[in-house]
Amino acid sequence: MTFRKLFVIAAAVAALGVAATGAFAQSAEQKAMVDRAKAEGIVGEQADGYLGFRVSSSDPALNEAVQVINSGRRQAYARSAAEAGTTAAVAGAVMFETQLLPRITSGQWYRTNDGRWVQR
Repeated sequence: MTFRKLFVIAAAVAALGVAATGAFAQSAEQKAMVDRAKAEGIVGEQADGYLGFRVSSSDPALNEAVQVINSGRRQAYARSAAEAGTTAAVAGAVMFETQLLPRITSGQWYRTNDGRWVQR
């Protein structure tokens, strides 16, 4: 993939206003819940651009919050991919590299392409 295509994808995702949260239908309460779960190491960003559970959760509200955020991201990645002429998977991976990974704070976890959870 060329640098230009990566730039177009990153710009398209950023133009959608998705930033690090994928905030489409999520409530402020859901965002706060996911932020707490990230700080506790339960939830983390993944190299595919979605949130994932590092530790399983039996909290239905947290599970729903992650699902809502991921659903919003899925929609955003599909739109930006269509604009850039690529796939949603590529758009999600570019979003992770350009927007999500740089915003992961010290102590939080993220999942690499090879499936390993790494703490920053």
